[in-house]
Amino acid sequence: MKSNMDQEQRIKLAHRAALISGIFCGVVALLLILNFWHMKQHEPLESKTIEALVERLSNEPGNEELKEEIRSFDLLARKAYFTSRWQVKTGTWLLLIGGIILAVSLKVYTDLRARIEEPEKVTEELLRARANSQYWLMMAGGLILGLSLVAGFLTNDFLKEYQEMGVTEVTGQDKSGVEVIEVFPTTASEAPVQGAENDSTGIEEIAGTGEAVNSETINDGQAAQNQSAAAQVRFNREDFKKNHATFRGYMGQGISYHKNIPEAWNGSTGENIKWKVASSKAGYSSPVIWGDKIFISGGDAKSRVVSCYNRHNGQLLWETEVTGIPGSPAVPPRVTDDTGLAAPTMSADGNRVYAIFATGNVVAFDMEGNQVWGRNLGVPKNHYGHSSSLMVWGNKILVQYDTSTSGRMLALNTATGETIWDVERPVHISWASPILVEVEGKIQVVTTADPYVSGHDLETGAELWKVEAMMGEVGASVAYGNGLVFATNEYARLVAVEPKANTEFTWENDEYLAEASSPVAYNGLLYTATSYGVLVCYDALTGEKKFEKEFNDGFYSSPIIADGKLYIIDMDGVCHILVADASGTIIAEPELGEGGYAVPAMAEGLIYIRGEENLYCIGK
Repeated sequence: MKSNMDQEQRIKLAHRAALISGIFCGVVALLLILNFWHMKQHEPLESKTIEALVERLSNEPGNEELKEEIRSFDLLARKAYFTSRWQVKTGTWLLLIGGIILAVSLKVYTDLRARIEEPEKVTEELLRARANSQYWLMMAGGLILGLSLVAGFLTNDFLKEYQEMGVTEVTGQDKSGVEVIEVFPTTASEAPVQGAENDSTGIEEIAGTGEAVNSETINDGQAAQNQSAAAQVRFNREDFKKNHATFRGYMGQGISYHKNIPEAWNGSTGENIKWKVASSKAGYSSPVIWGDKIFISGGDAKSRVVSCYNRHNGQLLWETEVTGIPGSPAVPPRVTDDTGLAAPTMSADGNRVYAIFATGNVVAFDMEGNQVWGRNLGVPKNHYGHSSSLMVWGNKILVQYDTSTSGRMLALNTATGETIWDVERPVHISWASPILVEVEGKIQVVTTADPYVSGHDLETGAELWKVEAMMGEVGASVAYGNGLVFATNEYARLVAVEPKANTEFTWENDEYLAEASSPVAYNGLLYTATSYGVLVCYDALTGEKKFEKEFNDGFYSSPIIADGKLYIIDMDGVCHILVADASGTIIAEPELGEGGYAVPAMAEGLIYIRGEENLYCIGK
C-alpha cells in the first residue's frame, strides 16, 4: 500500500513539473517570437525620431537643447537594443533548459503511469489515442520551440548585419606587415591671430586652421624608416610623470603629479582663459602633452588629422593629414555621432606622437609633424566606432583591438610600427582602453572587455590572469590602487580584484555603474561616475560607500586627480572640483561654456580641456 502511495506521489510531482515547465516554455517561446517580430518591425538602431531631430539640427546647428535631446534619444535606443539582446540570449537558454525539464518530466510521468495501470484496462484504442495525442503535442511543442529558437538566432544576428553596413572590408591584410609611408609636406594657411588686446573677453582667439610649421619633407620613404629606427627612445619614467602623454595621464591611471591646478574659470566670459583654439576637425579624443607641445586628433569622412599646438600660447605648430596608408578603407566605416572617427586618445614619448582612428589606421609622427610610419590593422567591426586609446611604454605602443569578430591586443614597435607581439583574446567587443600596473616589479597591461578583466605581460603579451566579471557594452577602463584592479560596466557590476593568477573578487557592487566614465583610485578611495550624473566614492579595500553626489548632467569624461583634488567634467561642460577624500566636499564648479566629453590634461599651474568645438588653456 505504501509503495503505491509513493508511486502516486511521484506521478503527481512529475505531472506538476511537466505542467509548470510546459507553461514556462510556452511563455518564453511566445516572448521570443514577439521580440523577434517587434525588432523586425522597428529596427532598434535606426530611429526615425533621431533622424528627424538630426535633420532639424542641420537647420539649427547652435540649438544645444536639441543636441541634448538627440543624445538622450540615442542613449535610450542603444540601451533598449542591448537590453533586448541580453533578454533574447537569456530567453534562448531558459527555453532550452525548460524544454529539457519538460521532456524528462513527461518521460518520468508516462513511465510511472504505465507501471500502475491494470493491463486489462489498457485497450488498443486507448493506446492509439494516446499515441496520436502525444504525436500532435510533440509536433506543436516542437514547432513553437523551433520558431522561438530561430527567432532568437535571427535576432542576435541583427547586429552583425548592422555592423557590415557602410564598412569597406580589407582583404589580404598582413597583421605583422609594416608599410613605410612617404612623408608629404603640409600646406600653410592663415597665421593665427596674436594678442588679446582686441578681444573684449580677454580670450586669445585662434583659428583652427593656423599656420602649419613642418620640418623638411623626407622624400625617400625607406630612408625615413631607417632614420626613425635609428632614433633610440631614451625611456625615463620621470619624463612620463612630468608630461601628460596618454589617456588619463601617467600609466593611464588618472593621476596627475602637477601642482597649482586652477579651480576657477568661465569659458563664456573669458575668466582665467589664457587661450582657446577652434578644432579644425571633430573628435572626442583627449589632449596629450609632451614638453611645450599639446596634441589632439580629429577626423571626418573626408580626412583624419593630427594637430600640434604650442601649449603656452595656442599657436598651431603643425597639422598633418593621415594619407597613403596601404589597406586603408576607401570609404570610412559607419560610426555614430557620439563616437566619430577620432575617439581614441593619442600617445607620445618625446620622440614621436602616435594616433589611431576608426579606420584601423595607426600612424606615427615625429615631433615636427613628419609622418614617420603608418599601417592599417584592418577596419574594426564596431557599430559605434573604435575608441580604445593607445598606451606607450618603452619601445612599445599597446593597442587594444577588441571588435565584434575577435578579441585582440598588440604591441607595436614605436620606431617602425612592426609587430612585437599580437595575442588573440577570448573576449567580445570593447571600447575601454588599456592601463599599466606594476606588480612585484613587473609591468602588466590590464584591460577590460566582455566577459573578462585580465592582465598581460608587457614584454610578451602572455596572459597572467583573468576573471570573468563583465557583460554587455564595456566602455569604462579599469582603475588601479591599493594593490587592486577595479572594473565596472553598466548592466554588469563594479568589482575589485587582485592582479594575480587564480584571482577572485575582493568585493563587488551593482548599485552605481559607469557607462563610459572610467573610475580612479586614490589614497585608499575609489571614485566612479555614471552617465546619469552620480559621482560615488567607495572605500577601495572594502567597497563601503563613503558618499554619493548627484549632479544636473551625466558623465562621459573620466575623473582625474591632481594636487589633492578630483576634477570631472560633465556633458554640459561643467567641471566639478572636489576635495579628493571621503567627505564629498565641492570646491568649485566652473563652466566651460560648451559640451565636454574629453579628459583634461594637466601641466604645472595649468589645465587643458577639449570641448566640443575648442581646445582651452586655463590658468590664473
